Amino acid sequence: MSNQSHYQQLGLTEDASFEEIQAAKERLKQQHGEDRKVMENIEAAYDAILMDRLRLRQEGKIKVPERIRFPEKQTKKDPDSLTSGPTNQAPVWVQNLIDTPSQADILWPTGIYVVLGAISIYSGVSQASTLQLTLALGVGGCLYFLNRKENKFGRAVLLTVGGLIFGLILGGILSALATGLTTEIFITLVTFLVLWMVSCFLR
Repeated sequence: MSNQSHYQQLGLTEDASFEEIQAAKERLKQQHGEDRKVMENIEAAYDAILMDRLRLRQEGKIKVPERIRFPEKQTKKDPDSLTSGPTNQAPVWVQNLIDTPSQADILWPTGIYVVLGAISIYSGVSQASTLQLTLALGVGGCLYFLNRKENKFGRAVLLTVGGLIFGLILGGILSALATGLTTEIFITLVTFLVLWMVSCFLR
């Protein structure tokens, strides 16, 4: 199995940081905690990546950050950083809500919403049922992608419904900007954009 396949198993690129590798492993463990075989594959891929990184580091192909090479410097700076004022870290609930998607996690929703948007534009007002169908498919797609990330259906439903309502309201507000499109199609396209963002960047 090549190094590239190990990275792909964790949904990472080869230039991923150590923190990103750790986060990907934890996220996959939460998703597949019940599947022993998948967990073994995740652990094997994780170990292989770490061994590869160690080899590259020994060959001098990876520069080790100073905070790892000289941890005592980091600990000396910590008390000063506490007195310098509040940090810019987001609250825990925000960190748990926001996702850092892989390339595949962005490409699939993008392709689906582009196709649904194109169908909506070419359907026209005369095909109101087609417009409703594409919107329903967009909602279903958002629900699917969110549920796939954390396997928490209730949370996925809440985020999807919230994205749908926000998209419809935002589309209605911005409908005055619609040029060359009917109000219904414009609102649908704005809703698709919101659902795409929810699918990709929330979890």
